[in-house]
Amino acid sequence: MKENPKHIRISEYNYPLPDERIAKFPLLVRDQSKLLIYRHGEVSEDVFTSLPEYLPAGSLMIFNNTKVIQARLHFRKETGALIEVFCLEPIQPNDYVLNFQQTEHAAWLCMVGNLKKWKDGPLCREMTVKGFPITLTATRGECRGTSHWIDFRWDNPEVTFADILEVFGELPIPPYLNRDTEESDKETYQTVYSKIKGSVAAPTAGLHFTPRVLDALTEKGIDLEELTLHVGAGTFKPVKSEEIEGHEMHTEYISVSRSIIKKLIDHDACAIAVGTTSVRTLESLYHIGVTLANNPEATEEQLHVKQWQPYETECDVRPVVALQKILGYLDRHGMEALHTSTQIIIAPGYDYKIVKAMVTNFHQPQSTLLLLVSAFVKGNWHTIYDYALGHDFRFLSYGDSSLLIP
Repeated sequence: MKENPKHIRISEYNYPLPDERIAKFPLLVRDQSKLLIYRHGEVSEDVFTSLPEYLPAGSLMIFNNTKVIQARLHFRKETGALIEVFCLEPIQPNDYVLNFQQTEHAAWLCMVGNLKKWKDGPLCREMTVKGFPITLTATRGECRGTSHWIDFRWDNPEVTFADILEVFGELPIPPYLNRDTEESDKETYQTVYSKIKGSVAAPTAGLHFTPRVLDALTEKGIDLEELTLHVGAGTFKPVKSEEIEGHEMHTEYISVSRSIIKKLIDHDACAIAVGTTSVRTLESLYHIGVTLANNPEATEEQLHVKQWQPYETECDVRPVVALQKILGYLDRHGMEALHTSTQIIIAPGYDYKIVKAMVTNFHQPQSTLLLLVSAFVKGNWHTIYDYALGHDFRFLSYGDSSLLIP
């Protein structure tokens, strides 16, 4: 049984991050960001357009094609109080696509800003969507942790919930940018390959890619594939407990097509991951395969990857075999894609199974993402971050990038 990271002290994953090092806006040309290269303990730097030069031909690169939704809705009470309702994940129906297609009612789990001013009764807002005047109401239901069940209703069957968010919602840029969302964020806070609506935060490692970089990767003979993980607001949730045992990871919803599972098998279960969301999805696939190896009749609920599962189960199944088990499961159920969820926490002590290299930005101090990076570079994260701080790299969502090859 491998070392369980529950007793890691988050204070050991701290570093000084002055506010001026946090990139408040992206560069005008995405792919002109700086690229830190960490290879086998050595650090150097380049520009992001050079990324293909550092990757071997014939490798498989996996992107997360999730699209950020305009998840923040603002209502003003008759008293003048402004209430913000931040849609986190769909409840009724709980499938993203179906929920966005609803035409009269949709329920979401939401965070509520200025909650103390919303005592009772529905919130209302009148608006015009696609030329139709509608009244949108939000009614508060049960409290679930720090979030609330919110029922949205509107009075025109020509208008979908997706239409309402598109017109009435605001893009939720990260809180640490300490600024309001601007019109330009609608474009710059999406990857150029974003397709599947559902995230409340961008998979920011992908923000550096442009069509010319993607073309250069293809010309190099690198296989580019996409999966979907919808990023929840929990990605910004700070670790408040001294030891990470006290931190509950948020649930994230993933969708991986049958063709990608086959492609991974063809590449001997080895992949280059773009972003920590792709990392969590790929590594979760391994543990889903282990579940199926131990229990071929596992239900969809049993395929959910629990937070500490990788550290509590014997993982002697080869990665290719684990992926073959998923393929078998999809075949038995006549499914074209695996839809499930994960709460995986990747921290020092974790043994990576599928991800052999990753492209990622520079993460907040004392965050679970820094733990994920540390696990990947065998604890050598200080070398990377000290270099970045000393060489004028820009940090966090709109900041610069790194290529990590342990």
